[in-house]
Amino acid sequence: MALFHPDNCTMSERHKQIYAYCELAYTAVDFSAAALFVVGSILFFKEATTYVGTWLFLIGSILFGLRPTIKLFREIAYIRLGKYEDLPEGTENNTGWLNPDMK
Repeated sequence: MALFHPDNCTMSERHKQIYAYCELAYTAVDFSAAALFVVGSILFFKEATTYVGTWLFLIGSILFGLRPTIKLFREIAYIRLGKYEDLPEGTENNTGWLNPDMK
């Protein structure tokens, strides 16, 4: 399995779930970072609120740094799943990773 290959998200239902969760997280982080930058920019118009604006810029920057981390997490999760359709019949029920309900 190649990292960041566009077909990785369609290999199994679990792959599709991981993709959906990661896209949701990515979008939430992206939106939050952008909102913090906008509010931080507005706070820079008054000298009294510049300190808070600076903190919002810092938090927004950290969130923007989290974006590639989410994508890397997604790809690592795909690798941990392996090639789902190459597994022998019933194997997917014997591993905790493929079936997170198992303890």
